[in-house]
Amino acid sequence: MQKIADYLNERFAGREPQEVLAYCLNEYKGDIALASSLGVEDQVLTDMICRIDKGTRIFTLDTGRLFPETYSLIERTNLTYGIKIQLFFPDYHDLEQMVNANGVNLFYESIEKRRLCCHVRKLEPLKRAFCGLKVWICGLRHAQSVTRTDNHLVEWDAGNGLLKLNPLITWSEEQVWEYIRTHGVPYNKLHDQGFPSIGCQPCTRAIKSGEDIRAGRWWWEDADHKECGLHK
Repeated sequence: MQKIADYLNERFAGREPQEVLAYCLNEYKGDIALASSLGVEDQVLTDMICRIDKGTRIFTLDTGRLFPETYSLIERTNLTYGIKIQLFFPDYHDLEQMVNANGVNLFYESIEKRRLCCHVRKLEPLKRAFCGLKVWICGLRHAQSVTRTDNHLVEWDAGNGLLKLNPLITWSEEQVWEYIRTHGVPYNKLHDQGFPSIGCQPCTRAIKSGEDIRAGRWWWEDADHKECGLHK
C-alpha cells in the first residue's frame, strides 16, 4: 500500500485538492470516508466532496465534551448540503470506568491521563468508524502545527491499515478562508471569537495575537505533544 501512496503523491503533486478527491472518491467508492473534526479545513473538504459525490460517507466523533457551537455546526452542515453526518460516541463502559477512576477533568493532571482521555473519547470510536474502509480523508495542513510538517498528500497509515488522504496538506490558512468565503461554507462561529482550532471544550481556548494557530489546544502542554493520537 505504500507503493500506492507513492504513486498518488507523484501523480497529484502540485494539483488541486478537487482533482485527487475526484480520483479517490471514484477509485475507492464505498470504501472511503471523510473523518471530519468540523474545523474549517474539514468544512472545505465537505463542500468539495458534496460537489463531487454527495453520497460519500462523512463522520465525526462526538466526545461528549464538544462546544454547543460545534453541535450547531453539525446541524447547519447537514441542512446546507442535504447530508447526514454520522456520529460516533465513546464506549460508555470505558468512559464510566475512566471518569470514576480518574475524575471528570483528568486530562489536566498529566500527558498520560490526557492521552488516556483522548484514547477513550476519540481513538476507540475512530477505530469503529474505520471498519470497512480503505481510505480516510482528513484536513491536515503542514502549517497547522510543528507535528504536521512532515505529512504528505497521501500516506500509508500502518496503524489503522488504511490509506490516509490529506487533500489540503499544502494549503495556507488564507487559502482555506478564501474558499470558505467564496463558496459560503458553514463554519464554527467560535472561529470569529479567536478560536482557530477547536476540539473539546475543556481542552480548547482562544489564542492571543501572534500565537500559533494550535496554541489554544491543550495549552498547558508543550507544543511537541499537542496531538490526540489520531495523527501520529
